[in-house]
Amino acid sequence: MIRALTGYSTRRPWKVIAVWAVLGIALTFLGQALVHRVTQSSGGDFLPPAYDSAAALQVAEEKFGVKPGADPLTVLVARADGAPLADADERRIDEEAAALARYRVVMPPSEDDLFFSPDHSQVPRVSPAMTAPDRSFRLLSVELTGNSQDPRVHDTYRAFREHARAEFAEAGLRTGFTGGLADGVDTADAGKTRSLVIGILMLGAIVLLHVLVFRSLLASLLPLLVVSVVGGAATGTVVGAAALTGIDLDPSTPQLINVVLVGIGIDYFLFLLFRFREQLRRRPDQSGRSAACEVAGRVGTAVTSAALTIVAAFATLAVASFGQFRVLGPAIAVSVLVMLLGSLTLMPALLAVTGRRMFWPSRSLEREPRGGSAGRLGDRVARRPVAAALACVALLGALAAGTAGIRMDYGPGDTGGERTASAVTSSEIARALPAGVSDPISVFVTAPEADALGDGGLGDGGLGALAGALGKVDGVGRVAPAVLSEDRLAARIDLFPNASPHTQEARDLASGPVRETVAAHRPAGTEAHVGGTSAVFADISAVVDKDLRVVFPVAAVLIGLILLLLLRSLLAPLVLLLAVGLGFAATLGASALVFQHALEQPGVAFTLPLILFLFVVALGTDYNILVTDRIREEMERPGPARAAVARAVRHTAPAVATAGVVLAASFGSLAVNPASATQQIGFATGLGILLSAFVLSIVLVPACAVLLGRSLWWPARPRPEEPRRDPAGLPEGVLVR
Repeated sequence: MIRALTGYSTRRPWKVIAVWAVLGIALTFLGQALVHRVTQSSGGDFLPPAYDSAAALQVAEEKFGVKPGADPLTVLVARADGAPLADADERRIDEEAAALARYRVVMPPSEDDLFFSPDHSQVPRVSPAMTAPDRSFRLLSVELTGNSQDPRVHDTYRAFREHARAEFAEAGLRTGFTGGLADGVDTADAGKTRSLVIGILMLGAIVLLHVLVFRSLLASLLPLLVVSVVGGAATGTVVGAAALTGIDLDPSTPQLINVVLVGIGIDYFLFLLFRFREQLRRRPDQSGRSAACEVAGRVGTAVTSAALTIVAAFATLAVASFGQFRVLGPAIAVSVLVMLLGSLTLMPALLAVTGRRMFWPSRSLEREPRGGSAGRLGDRVARRPVAAALACVALLGALAAGTAGIRMDYGPGDTGGERTASAVTSSEIARALPAGVSDPISVFVTAPEADALGDGGLGDGGLGALAGALGKVDGVGRVAPAVLSEDRLAARIDLFPNASPHTQEARDLASGPVRETVAAHRPAGTEAHVGGTSAVFADISAVVDKDLRVVFPVAAVLIGLILLLLLRSLLAPLVLLLAVGLGFAATLGASALVFQHALEQPGVAFTLPLILFLFVVALGTDYNILVTDRIREEMERPGPARAAVARAVRHTAPAVATAGVVLAASFGSLAVNPASATQQIGFATGLGILLSAFVLSIVLVPACAVLLGRSLWWPARPRPEEPRRDPAGLPEGVLVR
């Protein structure tokens, strides 16, 4: 199957290139048009219905008109001269709020709009919330709808913000905007230039690295072009499938797909390029098309196994109960399959078309290079395998020690201390009101249809007693009056905690004392649920802990089975799994040492262990597969196993090192993001990839192969065969020097 695909692609390269060009452009266009229609950012929507905060969200939608995809924000209104608000000022603010609630916000036109782009023009929900105790400001609650990650929703919010600011300014009042959508827009605006610069620097570094390695402009630029085409097709496929099936994606999914595909796509192309160059050096009389066919067939097996390892790892997320994981896994698995198809078709076709011109103007094909640092490293590992293995284990073990006392942080993370306008407004509110006033903990009480809340003892007395008990909970700064639904079958009581809703203190408050108090004091015959951001993340922590205990072993078993089928050995897969497991522990420990201990953050992001396990274990296994596949190939040739390992390291180390640096740079670019959770992911994945490439694949695994010799492949030990003669009269596999 693999050789059939690569063979056809090298025989009919222009047809393959044309098909990919059309598909890439069409699917990229489709993905960009639909991506914001199939993503939603509410963590509560990804929770299983059995969790308390998910049930609270359902009550909010059914009884209080909270729309799915609602984007809440808080507007601060104060006198421009800084004087306390008078009664007349409050009345004027409420009048302006009523006018805003009738005003239709028109989405500004944009040159980037497509003919079927949705129109986010809307009438916002605006209502007065409260006045500060010192009467320094009055707060308004505002709700817009739309995907909070959609740039056109951002434009609609900006239009609302400017209109509201102008209307209040005419009355001598100043405004501030914070919470939810306001935070996201201000952060995006502040990081726009940084993101552009980082992207340009990352692409420049990748191109420069390729120029230094291949001394060729075509070999430097073509991998990025191929990854862009195939990556666009992959994203379009995932987004299109989500639109057809009605599945919602997390907003981070498209970004993660791009990061993964840039890394593995360039990796796979590099594997082909290095082997293609080696083949052209070995067979100077061979045509480029013939060499491309032979190389693609050989490398295609290792690339397919590596890709299927990633697919298997991410596919295991389908068994998770947390919806964000359950959707993320199959989405990335599908995108990797598309990249695999491109690696077996488009990449070989381009090699067949370009041939030796791929490496122009370099003259490296005319001579066999010296062993260089890769050759010297292979010789040292082969001569002293015990020392090499012990050094690797000592380094990884020291880093893994950082996992002792590791804590998980289930908050969305801060913005790195950036003083955006929304952050300034939030600080101003916090000086006069509890920190959680802009994002309260909400208690929802529902009664059977036979009863009605607020009709006497059951309602007024029961709700009053519950509100009174909640007001006495340590950590609750203020309790708002109960609000009844239109049918009077549900009530909402908002609690404003003293702690910020994104802190561990607020999550502990929602999941502990608040829920205990609600269970003990809810009116008889009613149901009660605790919701809000703090409660949602408290429940997410519970479901993630449960999922990790299931996903880790399932993914390890699937990866082991794929290695077993590829390597046809019982011992080699065990060695690789132990190596990548040690690499995973070392990376997680290093992350805890840096962020939890050195930078004194609350802990590591709750998604980090899973992301590290999937990315570092699965992607790091790519390099191990490439190296072990070459070790097996070299051991099938005459000579001692020690020499075979040295040759394998010499030929694979440059490809693995280059691919590792490219992939680490791709992930590492996330480390400069102001959000602490994204910083952790960027740092940890970049470090994990470097450890996998430079420590595990190039040193530890070859050292183990030297120590075990050909018994590494037990029970099917490869035996050296006499070299067969090729038509040129040279032994097959012997390099021309």
